[in-house]
Amino acid sequence: MIINHNISALNTHRQLSSATNAQSKSMEKLASGMRINRAGDDAAGLAISEKMRGQIRGLDQASRNSQDAISLIQTAEGALNETTDILQRMRELATQASTDTNTTSDRGEIQKEMDSLTSEINRIGNTTEFNTQKLLNGSKDSDTKLSTASLTGSGAAGAVTTGGTLSLKIDGKDVDVTIGDGDAAADIVTAINTAANTALGTTGEEYASLDGDGALKLDTLTAGAKGSVEIVGASAGTALADLKISSSSSTGTDAGSGLQFQIGANENQSLTLEIGDMRASNLGLTGTGDGFTATTNVSNGTDSKGVESGLDVSNAKNASAAITKIQSAIDTVSAERSKLGANQNRLEHTINNLGTSSENLTAAESRVRDTDMAKTMMEQTKNSILAQASQAMLAQANQQPQGVLQLLR
Repeated sequence: MIINHNISALNTHRQLSSATNAQSKSMEKLASGMRINRAGDDAAGLAISEKMRGQIRGLDQASRNSQDAISLIQTAEGALNETTDILQRMRELATQASTDTNTTSDRGEIQKEMDSLTSEINRIGNTTEFNTQKLLNGSKDSDTKLSTASLTGSGAAGAVTTGGTLSLKIDGKDVDVTIGDGDAAADIVTAINTAANTALGTTGEEYASLDGDGALKLDTLTAGAKGSVEIVGASAGTALADLKISSSSSTGTDAGSGLQFQIGANENQSLTLEIGDMRASNLGLTGTGDGFTATTNVSNGTDSKGVESGLDVSNAKNASAAITKIQSAIDTVSAERSKLGANQNRLEHTINNLGTSSENLTAAESRVRDTDMAKTMMEQTKNSILAQASQAMLAQANQQPQGVLQLLR
């Protein structure tokens, strides 16, 4: 018999410590509901779980992003709904003005309402916003840009030295204009208008003119606009170096940018939405020349200052032509609304898909991270019994060395 090393007590103490630790961990899991409370509980499981959590939170945020995107689309579409109503009224007025039962005075009153309604279309296009972002002024359309005011410099307004091909985009269609050696500005105006009318199937429309200094003038340089002219380029090197082009529009190459909606949890999982310029000039409701008023009575909608000339309904011919132009504007707005509606429907399906993905991924993450309460309760009960038994056995082990005292009697 030995008393310096009570092996039974040491063994029982080790078992007691193990049972106590296991009981403590079981209680921790029961209290938190988590199987993994620290990396040491399951290092690999923790890494997998955290990656899943990142995906889940990303999916949930993407769902909220999609809901916000729907709100933005509804804002734009709601504004265009009013624009459509205005255009329908303008078409009605143009039809009314087309009949000669009206006097000049009658058509004058109709013209006032036409100009006022056109100004309101400008106001809607200039002021419709979502979270301070303007939606209908072309800034959310990557195709909207301004050409430079000069091809290769500010040369003389006279004849070009060497001809070539001037590439334009008019009403969204490519138009190549052949310029001959020695052509003067007036010849080039004729060449542009002839080529444009042929390409667009129109008759007598003017897309280029001469300014007061005799230089070639392209009135509207905003790409994608109704009746707009965009300079794409010129061939034959320095072919058109002497050609001077002026414009009353601002110049530059700044392009609008489409809206990017993050609709996924990871990079490059986005949806792009472009919203066109829905103001009067881009809808073909304002301009210069035949079919438009000589005065500028159409404002930008935010003040009373006239800056554009609206459709002219002062006689039956112009009023009848205005019907076609307004119908074209209605078709353009309807197409834009249709595009917005299609994207809204797409986003609603996106939200449903994101919800399903998040739910399933959450279930998978739960299996890795969460504890099975029933199983853990069983383990805790077992460990509790073992701890109590170990305590009792430790007391018995501590009594064993007292047998040595019997030898001392």
